[in-house]
Amino acid sequence: MKTQPFAILVVIVSCCALFASVTVLAQTTTDAGLATNPIYKKNCAKCHGKAAEGRHFGGPSLISDKTRAASDDDLRNVISNGKGRMPKYTGKLTPEEISTLVEQIKALNKK
Repeated sequence: MKTQPFAILVVIVSCCALFASVTVLAQTTTDAGLATNPIYKKNCAKCHGKAAEGRHFGGPSLISDKTRAASDDDLRNVISNGKGRMPKYTGKLTPEEISTLVEQIKALNKK
């Protein structure tokens, strides 16, 4: 039986693409937690703190009664469109990344 080089290449590329997508999903899963999310670390931690506790002269704590009372849509809107000194992240983050941040912020407030 003769093996087609193109068929082998397609299988290798497909496996690499599957591995890459699983890796990206693993990095933004809610199970990992907000503090370990690379999107949070890169874009949010400098103002809201590494553990989302807030920073003096920075962003407020994300673990608060106010955040707990906010709906998912409220949080999504603030992340997407900004508010006050917070910049907007529409176009910088994907809708899925924003949704993951919202889920992780809500999970922090359930503890």
